[in-house]
Amino acid sequence: MRKQLCDALVARSANPEMVFLTGDLGFMALEPLQAAMGPRFINAGVAEQNMVSVAAALAQQQFQVWAYSIAPFVYARPFEQIRNDICFHNLPVKLIGNGGGYGYGVMGPTHHAIEDYGVMLALPNMSVYAPVFDEDMEAVIDRASAAQRPCYIRMGRGEPPKGYGIPAYAPWRQLTRGQGAVVIAVGPLAGIYIEAFEQLPIARRPNLWAVAELPIERSPIPAELLAQIESATCLCVAEEHVQRGGFGSELLLHLASRQLAVRGFRHLYARAHHFERYGSQAYLRRQSGLDVSSMLAALEAA
Repeated sequence: MRKQLCDALVARSANPEMVFLTGDLGFMALEPLQAAMGPRFINAGVAEQNMVSVAAALAQQQFQVWAYSIAPFVYARPFEQIRNDICFHNLPVKLIGNGGGYGYGVMGPTHHAIEDYGVMLALPNMSVYAPVFDEDMEAVIDRASAAQRPCYIRMGRGEPPKGYGIPAYAPWRQLTRGQGAVVIAVGPLAGIYIEAFEQLPIARRPNLWAVAELPIERSPIPAELLAQIESATCLCVAEEHVQRGGFGSELLLHLASRQLAVRGFRHLYARAHHFERYGSQAYLRRQSGLDVSSMLAALEAA
């Protein structure tokens, strides 16, 4: 998604009030943005706490501020500055974290971002964007730019099946249709299930939805999805995020507040930061039971 991010920001870079800060990252990807923005493209160095405080100060002066780094370096390392300097003052700083979930899997647990949106949504005023496909980035940048509040953009890598027609961006999108379970996946993880679900007979094929914006109260669940949940015998949530503080618990609390009963709930989530071995994102998804085979087995057992 970095190329699409760069293209979307370059298209906005003529705005003299736009400022982009990077924590010494983005090489071989963001050079076009650097060239377009000149001195408004600031390498803040390996000093993320300072970068976030500077971003807050610039936003206080009415600049449109974007701050970029590898995901754990943009939300975990400067957490106090995000809370105190940005969120407590409701400043519209846009934090961009690359490699959400196990995106930097081979680099080990320090680079895993599997508690990120749970942590961010615990703060006041924060909105989270988890684009599903690479093609979503332009719309996400537009929506985050228009939001008059802090935002965290969780970037990954779009993983649709070959030849798949990407649907227009929306906070909630139905990607497969059938008469089976309801499956809701957060961000790019949704893409890995499409092909396997489409190959199932319609009587067993899940209604697969992808969610790209949180919290739920700012992006209401579509009426069609609520109706499907009410009639389904199984609701499954899949997220590349730890269980505690994740989307699954937020969804269940929201449904309970609407007095909507859920039957046969299944939750697939990131099981751990540490495993016996490190490996690719796909390997770590298998270790967590987030891969396609694990999903199909969970649905079969429902």
